[in-house]
Amino acid sequence: MVNVYRAMNVVVCALVLTTSPIVVLADVTSDNKEIVGRAFDTWAEGTYIFNQILAPDVVWTIHGSGPVAGVYTSMEDFVEQASAPLISRLATPLIPEVHDLWAIDDTVIIRFDGSATTTSGAPYNNQFVWIFRMEDGLVTEAEAFLDLIAYYEVVESNEPRAE
Repeated sequence: MVNVYRAMNVVVCALVLTTSPIVVLADVTSDNKEIVGRAFDTWAEGTYIFNQILAPDVVWTIHGSGPVAGVYTSMEDFVEQASAPLISRLATPLIPEVHDLWAIDDTVIIRFDGSATTTSGAPYNNQFVWIFRMEDGLVTEAEAFLDLIAYYEVVESNEPRAE
């Protein structure tokens, strides 16, 4: 009888642990961290990743002041209004170097440097902190902190690449 009781305790404990919100939270956290980490590894190899990890209706906020700072309400809006003006003035891909990656529940925070060469041949270097809210493996909300002066210098001082 004691062995049956112990076996039942083991089964009950296993069920509680595998269905516990804490375990589910850990799974969601590690999944989200892995998704973002893999995406940035892919980006560092030179592959465009935004269409892979951003939800079409992502809400992207760039903090700071100036024309690019603000809220973008779709991936298309963000790419056209904020990303393209910079990327079109870079002769080489913007390559991230990740320094820190944190995740809890549906939030992933990544701190990285980005570097490239502009169309005039000058270096572009910036530091970023992005905060992602994830849902079903996609970024649904993003907040970006970066040196907007460096961004504006590239946009204002370089001609767009010939497509």
